Amino acid sequence: MHSLQQYLGHYFGAPERDWSALATWFEARSLDKGDFWLQPHQYARRLAFVQTGYVRIYAHNAEGDKAITQWIGTPGGLVTDLESLIFETPARWYIQALTPCTLYELSQEQYLRIHTLVPDWANIERRFLARCFVHLEQRVFQQLSMSAEERYLELWHRAPELFHTVPLHHIASMLGMTPETLSRLRRKAIS
Repeated sequence: MHSLQQYLGHYFGAPERDWSALATWFEARSLDKGDFWLQPHQYARRLAFVQTGYVRIYAHNAEGDKAITQWIGTPGGLVTDLESLIFETPARWYIQALTPCTLYELSQEQYLRIHTLVPDWANIERRFLARCFVHLEQRVFQQLSMSAEERYLELWHRAPELFHTVPLHHIASMLGMTPETLSRLRRKAIS
């Protein structure tokens, strides 16, 4: 769990003694390509660190005829339906493995007990949730202010491996464009 320990230490900023102990609370789980980790109307009773592989977080539109990708979880990131985990509401999102995955899961009960292991958890969690909110603000701003080409190029520079691993129609959905638009932008960038 070396990568998990590094992630916890770096991302949460907890002292080494805290994140090393916290890493022992996570349990490994493997998913095959296509396996669901969470589906709507279930309750998110855990969060997971993505050690290897890619997961897609998505929902269907109101008509139920179109899947909309909210996010693609990559190695080194956390995934869950945060609203369901924190507020104990039914999940809204599907979380599905796009590739074989190794996840490290932390139960909801353990998440709620982290403060007993990490004395400064209230401040760490506040910074973590603020970081999530800032990331969400950035995504909303990109959707509102950037052209499709700018969104494509920003993602290409930030995470080029996605374009070699994840089906392009999922990336297009996450970027708020059609697969045809994404294909056109890719051809333009190559030429």
